[in-house]
Amino acid sequence: MNDQTNYKSIRFRVEDRVGRIGFARPPLNIFNIAMMREIDDALGECASQRDMVAIVFEAERDARAFSAGVAVEEHTADTVYQMLESFHQIFRTLEVIAKPVVSVVDGAALGGGCELVAASDICIATTRARFGQPEIKLGVFPPIAAVLLPRVVGERRARELVLTGELIDAQEALRIGLINYAVEPEQLEAQTQEMLNRLRELSAPALEMTRRAMDVSRSLSLEHGLAYVEDIYLNELMKTEDAHEGVAAFMEKRKTVWRNK
Repeated sequence: MNDQTNYKSIRFRVEDRVGRIGFARPPLNIFNIAMMREIDDALGECASQRDMVAIVFEAERDARAFSAGVAVEEHTADTVYQMLESFHQIFRTLEVIAKPVVSVVDGAALGGGCELVAASDICIATTRARFGQPEIKLGVFPPIAAVLLPRVVGERRARELVLTGELIDAQEALRIGLINYAVEPEQLEAQTQEMLNRLRELSAPALEMTRRAMDVSRSLSLEHGLAYVEDIYLNELMKTEDAHEGVAAFMEKRKTVWRNK
């Protein structure tokens, strides 16, 4: 395990080809500008590791929430531009890196915390988790949720959540597809490790290109989406050693040996 200690508001470590970013501003892990910039810096470290198969967002043990959102005091006219830019840069970086993202939620994921969940590929939550976009109650709206939430949970439910600021529990979040698992708190780490181990069995470049293919095609017609995806498949994926190794291992009935290149 490789621990990075040069952060104040997060804990970042690389654990067997997984980058784990732990939010460490207890009790509620409110995202301020400094913390959001640290998250983006940690993502930059993840981007440099070719063999990394996943990025995990989670709360450190002394926090009571995954994140209760972005600091309200930074929504003022003096800092709102920097606040939005710092927060949205995280999502832009995630799209560029294109590594699978796993959110691990115990407690509240509200506002910006819920938006991170919506941007994740997989979310594992406990039965005591809560989710919501309460920004409308402050007279504002959540830009990331306005774009991503309809894609994740459907147009009608997303509009209701954003327009009313309603909070939902883990079972409802599971039902509408916001999260993938709702487990008891004592099962959270075991479920997380099971998922990460499944990803560790796979090729990092193949995972990255698959995520990019899914991202690039989601707002396009079938014809245009396929054109982009075919280009990634033929001109990038099929030039990797892992693509040829996977096929060869299947044909030769042997265990795959990924080279992550």
